[in-house]
Amino acid sequence: MRYLILSDIHANWEALDAVLEAAQKEGFDQIVCCGDLVGYGADPNAVTDWVRSTASFVVRGNHDKACVGLENLDWFNPVAKTSALWTASVLREENVEYLRKLPKGPARVSDFQILHGSPVDEDEYLMQAGEVAQLAGYLDTRLSFFGHTHVQGGFIFQNSGLVKRVQGVARKFDHEELILDPEVYYLINPGSVGQPRDSDPRAAWCVYYPQDRRIMYRRVAYDIKGAQTKIRAAQLPDLLARRLWAGH
Repeated sequence: MRYLILSDIHANWEALDAVLEAAQKEGFDQIVCCGDLVGYGADPNAVTDWVRSTASFVVRGNHDKACVGLENLDWFNPVAKTSALWTASVLREENVEYLRKLPKGPARVSDFQILHGSPVDEDEYLMQAGEVAQLAGYLDTRLSFFGHTHVQGGFIFQNSGLVKRVQGVARKFDHEELILDPEVYYLINPGSVGQPRDSDPRAAWCVYYPQDRRIMYRRVAYDIKGAQTKIRAAQLPDLLARRLWAGH
């Protein structure tokens, strides 16, 4: 079994399409998603349609909640709020219902779990090792995949209690392999498909190979200009288009 792990697609069809084309060349058996299908990008229906019909396991993200009325938009910055309101206005009813019914993470999948923010708060950003160290007692599996930060990489809980950061793919490469130690815990972020924020504008994802105890981080270039054109045609805030080039 090979799991294609996606997160934070953010209604960016061009990025998702490039990821799928690259991933299909290597092969996968099931797709899981750590949330935020929509928000920011201009293709919420196309992305949600695809996830509904294709992904085996999905948990909700904060933008998924916000765009269907399950999140207070007062917590969103003006750009994110504008995007959420626009997304809510264009989502078809069947996609609204699908997003409303997405489960809150963590959700168990085989020998791992998926979540959006953290095991204790789906809206929490896991950015620093010190923050992650407090979560050791809340991990139900040795391996967890999370999103929300849009930063590829993650964290390792060593047996001594030490937390180490895991790096994703370096800018000059398109993949990075991680071999899992069965004696430690992992929180792995596949990165954002549709809006990376780790200074690399390429779409990000990873593939998990349970039999090999192996994770392959991946990056691929995509049609950023096409995604930007759609954002501007929808009259969404121009920052959402410009930040795609910067990767932050």
